[in-house]
Amino acid sequence: MTVRATPPFAISFMSANYVAKELGYGAATEWGPFDAATNAAFEPLETFAGGFDDLLATITGIGFDTIDLWFAHLNWRWASPEHVALAREALARRDVRVVSLAGSVGATTDELAAACRLANDLDVDLVAGVGEVVHRAREGAVAVLREHGVRFGLENHPEKTPQEVLDTIGDDADVLGATVDTGWWATQAYDPVAAIGELSERLFHVHLKDVEEPGTHVSCMHGEGCANVAGCVEKVLAIGYAGPLSIEHEPYDRDPTAECVRMLARIRAQLAATEVGRRG
Repeated sequence: MTVRATPPFAISFMSANYVAKELGYGAATEWGPFDAATNAAFEPLETFAGGFDDLLATITGIGFDTIDLWFAHLNWRWASPEHVALAREALARRDVRVVSLAGSVGATTDELAAACRLANDLDVDLVAGVGEVVHRAREGAVAVLREHGVRFGLENHPEKTPQEVLDTIGDDADVLGATVDTGWWATQAYDPVAAIGELSERLFHVHLKDVEEPGTHVSCMHGEGCANVAGCVEKVLAIGYAGPLSIEHEPYDRDPTAECVRMLARIRAQLAATEVGRRG
């Protein structure tokens, strides 16, 4: 079912926005090397505390108190109890709430269980991302999710239509739902606004991303691409969704911080104007 809550909306910062930071902006042209470099930078326990706290300091410094924590910054594949304790301490000290863990939960139920245990350790009930396990062993994935009390929102990447997402997640609406990535729908030349409407009854999370043009996946400032982010925000309001809205912008060639500040201001202004209109 659609997640519903009392406004104001939580507007979260996707920590994968800094995908290119560790390797260096412009150092590669695809996701893999940046992902590997970020994992390599954050896995060593002796430097994890400083790196993780610096990440949170940057995010809170630009006006966010809510995040989607990307697995490369704290990965179920390598996170030890010590990593988790340090992360929890930093999150509490910075007063940051994690609304979802983001990324891949792997191809097996054992890998999914590891991701769920990390979610439990961080008191997070939602993983929003991709996972081959849901395609290969959906019933087993459902059992693991229910055992751990974690929901999984399948994020559209290769899917061409919302029906493909619905076919994959099936009828287990308590633990399997949809995470809309507006940028990926635009990449696939599918109207993101329409996708939100078609997935409205199974919507767990929304990633607001813009891309330059269909057929490519070059992240850009909201409003400068083809994803109609403002229309997507209007649509989530229209369907009654009131869960978190994630600001996602992952350019490979530049630091996204300043643009994310502008995105946050735009979305807050749009939500505020809508609320004034309703009261009026």
